[in-house]
Amino acid sequence: MDLGFDESQTMLRNLAREFLQQECPTTYVRAMETDPKGYTQEMWEKIAEMGWLGIAIPEQYGGQGLTFFDLTLLLEEMGRALLPGPFFSTTVLGAMTLLEAGSEEQKSQYLPRLAQGNLITTLALTEPTATYEPSGLRATAAARDGGYVLNGVKLFVPDAQVADLLIVAARTRTTPNPAEGITLFLVDPKASGVAITPLVTIAADKAAEVVLQDVRVPASAVLGKVDGGWPMIARIIEMAAVGKCAEMLGGADRVLDITVNYAKERVQFGRPIGSFQAIQHHCANMATDVEGCRYVTYLAAWRVSQALPATREVAIAKAWVSDAYRRVCALGHQSHGAIGFTKEYDLQLFTRRAKTAEVSYGDADYHRELVALGMGM
Repeated sequence: MDLGFDESQTMLRNLAREFLQQECPTTYVRAMETDPKGYTQEMWEKIAEMGWLGIAIPEQYGGQGLTFFDLTLLLEEMGRALLPGPFFSTTVLGAMTLLEAGSEEQKSQYLPRLAQGNLITTLALTEPTATYEPSGLRATAAARDGGYVLNGVKLFVPDAQVADLLIVAARTRTTPNPAEGITLFLVDPKASGVAITPLVTIAADKAAEVVLQDVRVPASAVLGKVDGGWPMIARIIEMAAVGKCAEMLGGADRVLDITVNYAKERVQFGRPIGSFQAIQHHCANMATDVEGCRYVTYLAAWRVSQALPATREVAIAKAWVSDAYRRVCALGHQSHGAIGFTKEYDLQLFTRRAKTAEVSYGDADYHRELVALGMGM
């Protein structure tokens, strides 16, 4: 295992940081918090022109043919810049699910459009049961007239209000084993019976409730095997958890930079506050957490990218990074004092997103349980 970057990865990371520093200042982040779409078409087109939407899509489908690890490097920089918009939904939840589960016809139909920026996708998975276990899936899909009729409620579906295609997980059969009888479906968000309602979240990100009421889809809308969707969903949850870790790593690293710079410049009692031991220890603890996040995230991303068993590594990463990002933000606020708690200061942008990311794709307690189960406990 080599967690260093090769030349192309270094160039990708540097290019991404330069682009996002120029195109995604916090003024843009703040503006998109109140924008109904959460992004501008101009920004989306620029990202598409960079080839980032197809970075992990094979060349035969119009992508760049790079790896999931390369995608996580991009996500790290986007987390550092707090890039708003449906990039994560489209590239991780959408493209990776299509690659994992789609037929050749479905891949050829959707992936080139996705890579070109002409298709926004997302995964409608979580429900009011508030769990990422298969037992939490209560939405149903009943076979009827050669197709299926979907009913159920999905909560906190990212970017559903701007999606051109929903990937919906529903139960097609009830069995003693809740992991069986689950199927993925491609659903048009404008189809009759689909109701999408934006939700207000602490991070001001664009999540929505999706209500499915007698939504009819053809048999060709099945993604993967009927009743065999859970293994693919579990794989996507792992990818999404790693991707979210990468975003949190980027955000934590930025908070550390902001805090260190402030400690060097802020003068109190006739000297920079960074000269006081308490602030030095805060910054040292933040740096320790950031480097810990970096190692566990890169390890998990590498194993997922290599298609190696990664359940333990992903769970360790998500458990650690979820808590560490929150700790880094808290110490950043303490080091800044009162100004760090004001809405006008940028630190609160990271803190609010840290709280949302913490519970996305399983919180720390959920993933600690997975680690313990992996040890036979």
